[in-house]
Amino acid sequence: MSKDKKDGDDGAKKGGLIGKIILPVVMLAAGGGGVFGLMAAGVIGDHAEAKEDHSPKLVAKGEEDPYASAAGGEGEGEGDGAYVPGENGSEYRTAYFNFDSEFTSNLRNSPAMVQLGLAASTQRDGRVLMWLKKHETAIRSKLLIALSDTDEIEFSSPEGKERLQQRMVAAINEVLEEEEGFGGVDKVYFRSLIVQ
Repeated sequence: MSKDKKDGDDGAKKGGLIGKIILPVVMLAAGGGGVFGLMAAGVIGDHAEAKEDHSPKLVAKGEEDPYASAAGGEGEGEGDGAYVPGENGSEYRTAYFNFDSEFTSNLRNSPAMVQLGLAASTQRDGRVLMWLKKHETAIRSKLLIALSDTDEIEFSSPEGKERLQQRMVAAINEVLEEEEGFGGVDKVYFRSLIVQ
């Protein structure tokens, strides 16, 4: 009986020895495969290629806008003389886009109508001005929806007009983000405003 017991112990030792070798090798291979998969997916490690940012960049005062001539918009070079940036204020230049024709719309829950001239500004490069021109039809439609969803009372206070301007900026940027992947309009300005 002692011989049978000894043979059983040798089998247990052989199985235990094989288990002690194979189990760590299998775990090491599985772990290495997982790490390789994460690195290949770019989740960890420096092997992931950094995506280049192609969105419009802020343009500092006095800095050349590489898209200015293609934009054909209105900006810092308007007027009789060369543009000379001021020393104070924003460190970035502001360029403007004037919508060609006025906006006319009925107002919500009112027989009144509004007619306004509008301009938009950006401190980003000239691509934003190009996009405003390219998508002007879609932008006008979105702005007319915003105007027709405005109560007449909004036009009776500066705060109401500022809220409308904020909604208009959001509407313009929504169209630009949908079409170009980036908004870029900072503010809108009333060039004329009549409520009747």
